[in-house]
Amino acid sequence: MIKLRPVGKKKQISFRVVVVDKKSKLKGKFTDDLGWYNAHTDKFFLDSKKVKKWLSFGVQPTDSVHNLLVSAKLIEDKKIPVHKKSKKEPISESARVSESAPVSEETSVPEESVSSTEPAPTSPEVVSSENPTIELVAE
Repeated sequence: MIKLRPVGKKKQISFRVVVVDKKSKLKGKFTDDLGWYNAHTDKFFLDSKKVKKWLSFGVQPTDSVHNLLVSAKLIEDKKIPVHKKSKKEPISESARVSESAPVSEETSVPEESVSSTEPAPTSPEVVSSENPTIELVAE
């Protein structure tokens, strides 16, 4: 897999474009160094011969590296939108529909059971005072 390997200081990070195993660590050993990329200045260098060699072997680039290869015109393809993953997982549409469906069924059932000719029963009001006794007031 062709990945961006971070190098440099915390606030001044630049990246090395390297070939690594898919499951290797970010700062671990790498198989081959293909170039560099500075995200602050948007400058990069890629060794086109090495990149083409590794792509011919079937090595897959990450989305960010894929976009660099498209910018360098080493591959002809559209750029892939790259977004950071949010910490909160968004609720899918099917989950939203399934959650709202039972609520609408529950609200529709009481409306059907009450007939339109009968007046709605009024509930007595509960008035509490300092004493623990409960007084019912009828209207």
